[in-house]
Amino acid sequence: MLKRALLFINGDLPNHDAARQLLRDDDFIIAVDGGLRHALDLGLIPSVIIGDLDSIDLTAFTNLSGLNDAEIIRYPIDKDETDLELALEYAINAGYEEIRLVGALGGRLDQTLGNLSLLTDKSHARVDLRIDDGVEEAFFIRTQVETCTEPSRSIHARIGEIISLIPWGNPVTGIRTEGLRWQLSNETLYPQKTRGISNEAIGARVKIHIESGLLLIVHKRI
Repeated sequence: MLKRALLFINGDLPNHDAARQLLRDDDFIIAVDGGLRHALDLGLIPSVIIGDLDSIDLTAFTNLSGLNDAEIIRYPIDKDETDLELALEYAINAGYEEIRLVGALGGRLDQTLGNLSLLTDKSHARVDLRIDDGVEEAFFIRTQVETCTEPSRSIHARIGEIISLIPWGNPVTGIRTEGLRWQLSNETLYPQKTRGISNEAIGARVKIHIESGLLLIVHKRI
């Protein structure tokens, strides 16, 4: 089992019960600024709190058991990176091979798009990096040239769950799928078209393979 970190971000967390299903006992918990509220709501004490801390009042949590043991890494408000970018860099440098970004969707559209864009960094290609709040997960499938690994993914799903395939920036070619209602067989999706939106799982396992490009997968659970 890969060494895993959960980063809690200050976006929306629509269903706490669904988010709890993500948790493992050995998860390393990082609170990204205001994302501390989500961690605390789930009964989690982060090991690290990171960001410019403009969205939380740390003094309000000083009486919480264990929180004073958390490492606090504070950055100036005037900086080029978002708090999430800095926290993600921290987790990758710490050697975490599996990273989940929790609470990274919703709220501000610019922040949501920025969070998705962070997943495309080629330096993150060897990390299993996903946005996941328990209700929706989002991740990218990359080509073999970028990752030196098989450009395919398997998704555990329930029948009827929505799985969208979105080409990011450029066309994605050679797409082959298994376990989807509308199968693709060595086909191309184009970023200016919406053909890949709202496909459906017809079994417990969905497989997606590509030949070239960068493909965003969005899986909405039921």
